[in-house]
Amino acid sequence: MPRELATPAPAISVLTPAYDVARFVGAAVDSVLAQDFPGWEMIVVDDGSADGTAEVVAARRDPRIRLLRQANAGVSAARSRAMAEARGEAILFLDADDWLAPDALSRLATALAAAPQAVGAFGGFAFVAEGAKPGDRPLRRKTGPFPAGDLLETLLIENLFANGGHLLLRREALAQAGPFLPHLRYGEDWEYWIRLSLLGPWAVAAGREPILFVRQRAGSAFNRMARDPAAFAPTMLAIWGNPALEARLGPARFAAMRRRAEAENDWVVGRELIRHGQRAAGLEKLRASVAQAPTPKRALLLAAAHALPILPRRLHGPFLAYPG
Repeated sequence: MPRELATPAPAISVLTPAYDVARFVGAAVDSVLAQDFPGWEMIVVDDGSADGTAEVVAARRDPRIRLLRQANAGVSAARSRAMAEARGEAILFLDADDWLAPDALSRLATALAAAPQAVGAFGGFAFVAEGAKPGDRPLRRKTGPFPAGDLLETLLIENLFANGGHLLLRREALAQAGPFLPHLRYGEDWEYWIRLSLLGPWAVAAGREPILFVRQRAGSAFNRMARDPAAFAPTMLAIWGNPALEARLGPARFAAMRRRAEAENDWVVGRELIRHGQRAAGLEKLRASVAQAPTPKRALLLAAAHALPILPRRLHGPFLAYPG
């Protein structure tokens, strides 16, 4: 009998954790099917959904798509399971409620191939409304220019990335970094990007068009948790408790960077509290942030935050209230 030929390994594995996203996951899968880069596989981990998420994925009949099911264990556990199953030379984590531009994988793969020392490559992204579909006008775009190279200190202060959907990560770097931390429910990706940044630099994909379209959902983890200081605590402990970080920065730089990161968290919490209608508590957090790490821009924004009641809505900027 002739020997059965082995299926060649895909160049890119697209990994998607999915929990109760039947409304959205079809668009995510279809955007991968529409890629102009053919060498991919997609692994969707249905993390205990009860709304038909798995059935939506299963209806897309393509041998490059694999559906795994498990009891609900959280996004970190779902991503780590998909990583263990992936065969690609590079990995992209696509959230189940987002979608990719048709040239996303080809642009990222080109950037990663041109930077052999890079742990990953990334590109621009756009935010879209919760009910948006591909082709709809984005709410706003983040198209760069983006920094490349050593991004460790930048990422320690601020997460540059919307999520893993516009990052193509080298498989060897993920093997060194290890799995996502399963006890982290908020900021787990931020902690992981910092771990990767300890291993090497980043490359940036060419072009200003978005690679990823990110839904702004009322029920998202950011919308629910970014105004709660306690939500940041486990991730901050994981980041700043990593001994490799102090060894890299040195004690003095480590302490200074941690203070700046804590001030940035206070700013995010304060801004989100105001956007959710809790103005007094939000102003308190903003003042604490500026006292810890003052900058002229933040001082001006703090003054604007105090003046919101007399400013027209169009001038509320980053403090614009969420609908409803």
